[in-house]
Amino acid sequence: MKILILGGTAEARQLANRLVAAGHEVITSLAGRTQDPILPDGGLRMGKFGGIPGLCAYLRAAHIDYLVDATHPYAGLMSINAVAAAEVTGIRLLRLMRPAWTAVEGQTWTHVETAAAAASALPAGASVLLTTGHTGLENFLERDDCRFLVRVIEPPDMPMPRHAQLELTRPPYDLAHELTLMDRHGITHMVSKNSGGQQTAAKLEAAQRLGVAVIMIARPHYGPAKEVGTVDEAMAVLGAADRSTGG
Repeated sequence: MKILILGGTAEARQLANRLVAAGHEVITSLAGRTQDPILPDGGLRMGKFGGIPGLCAYLRAAHIDYLVDATHPYAGLMSINAVAAAEVTGIRLLRLMRPAWTAVEGQTWTHVETAAAAASALPAGASVLLTTGHTGLENFLERDDCRFLVRVIEPPDMPMPRHAQLELTRPPYDLAHELTLMDRHGITHMVSKNSGGQQTAAKLEAAQRLGVAVIMIARPHYGPAKEVGTVDEAMAVLGAADRSTGG
């Protein structure tokens, strides 16, 4: 089969590598926001499609048999566009979405819907580890009554005010790293998206151990699609689809 993967996650890269090894023709599409990304095997496409019409045109022109949405859980618009494009073109769609984190015994999270709501939930004087990326950053930086450690992979397109400090680093992070970071900066609150997965999960255990309050921003709504949570499950679905069409 010829498969287009909407990528940008470790799971997307792992899936592409396994599909190529299994003999499929694979193209991975990356938005191009991250400098020097770790690239998957197979073909590569960089940049935006141009909304639903552009994605539909690409799917048809490239003769794609199966579309896999393996974008980040918070790439909401791309996931919505994938659902719409699959409906318009009739091309099968599979969503590979890592399961969300859930609070375990001893963890108490404040759940909010948006970055703005998360910023409003912070008490004055909070020392905050901000792990939400670039989106909605301005909501937090307006809170000059708090201190922020802003952890991102790439520097944002805005200057940091005096009450904010950048931490430029790339996951994965282990528990020892997270404990040291939070202790060194006197973190009292952490704001996180519910990204799921293991690469950044250690921050949640570290927060629990140190008594750091967690504010969790909910995932967006993506629209209906067949969904799996692991690369193994995605391989099983795509393998069955390939067999049903005779390869």
